[in-house]
Amino acid sequence: MNVRAERPRIAVVGAADAMALGSVGDVVAFANDALVPPDLVIVDGTRPDLGAFCRDIRERSDAAWFPILIVSADGDSIAALNAGADGVIAPNARPDELVAWARALLRLKARHDDVEAQAARFTGWTRTLVTQVAEQVEELQRVERLRRFLSPQVADVVAGDERLLESHRREIAVVFCDLRGFTAFSETAEPEEVMSVLREYHAVLGALVFQFEATLERFAGDAILAFFNDPVPCPDPAARAVRMAVAMREQVRELATKWRRRGHVLDFGVGIAVGHATLGRIGFEGRFDYGAVGSVVNLAARLCAEALGGQILLSERAHSLVEGLVDAELLPPVQLKGFQRPVTVHHVAGLRPEPERAS
Repeated sequence: MNVRAERPRIAVVGAADAMALGSVGDVVAFANDALVPPDLVIVDGTRPDLGAFCRDIRERSDAAWFPILIVSADGDSIAALNAGADGVIAPNARPDELVAWARALLRLKARHDDVEAQAARFTGWTRTLVTQVAEQVEELQRVERLRRFLSPQVADVVAGDERLLESHRREIAVVFCDLRGFTAFSETAEPEEVMSVLREYHAVLGALVFQFEATLERFAGDAILAFFNDPVPCPDPAARAVRMAVAMREQVRELATKWRRRGHVLDFGVGIAVGHATLGRIGFEGRFDYGAVGSVVNLAARLCAEALGGQILLSERAHSLVEGLVDAELLPPVQLKGFQRPVTVHHVAGLRPEPERAS
């Protein structure tokens, strides 16, 4: 309970309006004092308008609640109680009886103030909790949107600073892959079988995209476009791209064996290019994605289209960055659609064994 250290503020209302605090307006002004509202109001019960007086105080006061004690032996005290008074004492009561009434009502006032304070704190906590929950829901929704094209760990980083998604220019390693023979397969197979193959294919490759922390830019049918070094920079993006492509090739080979037993002849091809692109969030309200624009993206797509089943084709710059990592075969220059000059291409046969670390 709130125990007041200072002397209680008590308003005594006389029978005549000429007395201090004798009118409703005086009591209301006294009660609405923002600095020290009253703790107890004692009213002379001989007032002819006692019931209306108490009711008007209750209705017109904007201050915190305070108890009203009526000093009266008259029956009007019943009307006063019905109008909002909290106690009645006879005018010939002993002084200690008046003090006891005053103390009891002051304790009631203190308890009431404590309840009001607790309610205010609870309201504040509730408001804060609602705000925090709304912020958390918004954060979760934002992270879920980011996880459509980012690995979970990268999405968590970007969610903390979405300025990383603003339009900018950066060098990236682009991986474009799709299935050889998929168009013919989709034209002849039942739609349910096509969906079954795609589900298996997407599950395997999607897991690898997230495992290697690539950014997923496109996931349409059998075509997948991912890149490294953006929106969060990473060490050796070209090496990561090649390692992921090799892992994809191995996984799809296992799937292709299973598909072949079901009568479907499908294989896998990859194109990898390294170069600068413009990157950023693209789309419209309610449907944003993260995309890369530039010739490096087109080059990776054209290399993928040129690749035979099982081939991983590297652009010249991509090969120069991973030359010590891969066993690669230099192929004859190829003329790619959209490129004026023939392009130097390397095929990745496999990864070289990592050198043993000194113990």
